[in-house]
Amino acid sequence: MKAQDGIYLDGAWRPAASRDVIEVVNPADEQVIARVPAGNAEDVDAAVRAARAALPGWAATPPAERAARLTALRDVLAARKGEIAETVTAELGAPPAFAQVVHAGLPIAVAGSYAELAATHCFEEKVGNSTVFQEPIGVVAAITPWNYPLHQIVAKVAPALAAGCTVVLKPAEDTPLTAQLFAEAAHEAGVPAGVLNLVTGLGPVAGQALAEHPGVDLVSFTGSTAVGRQIAATAGAAIKKVALELGGKSANVILPSADLAKAVGAGVANVMSNSGQTCSAWTRMLVHRDQYDEAVELAAAAAAKYGDRIGPVVNAKQQARVRGYIEKGVAEGARLVAGGPESPRERGYFISPTVFADVTPEMTIAQEEIFGPVLSLLRYEDEEDALRIANGTVYGLAGAVWAGDEAEAVAFARRMDTGQVDINGGRFNPLAPFGGYKQSGVGRELGAHGLAEYLQTKSLQF
Repeated sequence: MKAQDGIYLDGAWRPAASRDVIEVVNPADEQVIARVPAGNAEDVDAAVRAARAALPGWAATPPAERAARLTALRDVLAARKGEIAETVTAELGAPPAFAQVVHAGLPIAVAGSYAELAATHCFEEKVGNSTVFQEPIGVVAAITPWNYPLHQIVAKVAPALAAGCTVVLKPAEDTPLTAQLFAEAAHEAGVPAGVLNLVTGLGPVAGQALAEHPGVDLVSFTGSTAVGRQIAATAGAAIKKVALELGGKSANVILPSADLAKAVGAGVANVMSNSGQTCSAWTRMLVHRDQYDEAVELAAAAAAKYGDRIGPVVNAKQQARVRGYIEKGVAEGARLVAGGPESPRERGYFISPTVFADVTPEMTIAQEEIFGPVLSLLRYEDEEDALRIANGTVYGLAGAVWAGDEAEAVAFARRMDTGQVDINGGRFNPLAPFGGYKQSGVGRELGAHGLAEYLQTKSLQF
């Protein structure tokens, strides 16, 4: 794969101060496909300084011009859609068709949505005898994960640029090539020098330096709750704003009136998508006791059809982690009805699509985020029991409710402690706010709510 051998700093690719490198591995065959710089604190400092120098000019740029740059960025990404999909397949292992539609297609749509918002958002309003202005918060540290590498970049960088902020991007070390491609696209789209800067590097080195840097005004992070807690503590010491999109253990609640076969099939597909590496995946399927045995049979049959077509997980560490959870599920008394810890291939970081029955709410696999293709089925007695189980984790990122009557599903969903709920298979909406309750995070991404994270408010009284 093509890779830049420097960092993107102040509008150009420049040699990194660090001599260390990151090897990018294809998780499907375990081969090294590229090497990129492992940036250090000196590289981060240079990037932040470039972003600060560019901030006054970009913040003063009319919103219509910022919208024009984002429109151009969307168009460049669309023109390179095939290359994006190939890159994500190579460094993440996503199947080509899924990479084309989701990993490449979704970020293009999100970039376009922020081009429209930049042009139409009201950055100034009258409130009584005051004029209220919404202004860019400043320099943004965007620290992004590997599971949806381009989508997570666009979901942070696009609203930041729309708001008038400048950005230092630190992508996950497993998927830096997609981030480099994004920086190339921003350059081609005419984003001014210093407005976007990219430092590839390790989280404990470059990520930590970025979160700690006094020149950063907002840290936007997507990743594990454990790392999010550390970033929040670091930012809190400096009274620095954070936006955190963290873990999930989402419940898929199938009420007795639902179309059981449809709900189970959609639930299995949701968990297997992206090899289970989705923070909002419905990894807990809750089924009424009278329909439970049928649901188990349906889920096991649906999972078996996937085989190893879902692609590998991202690396050897993640493969070992997922296997460990599967083994723990068996040890704690859950019943394997599909899959298991054995890899379906001799080479590559593959995990068999796995389904557990007889899972109880206190089991580890029902409480902790596994981040792999593993589904747990839980029984409930009645709606109150289902609600108790659904809300019975430290997470609250997403979920689903299925019922024969939409009003019945909505009534249940309104009582769930979670940031987003799909009703009877509702489609993903890139304009709807995405984010969590409880330990699933702070703040929202996407749409107008996502833009608001990068703005601060000033009022003038007359």
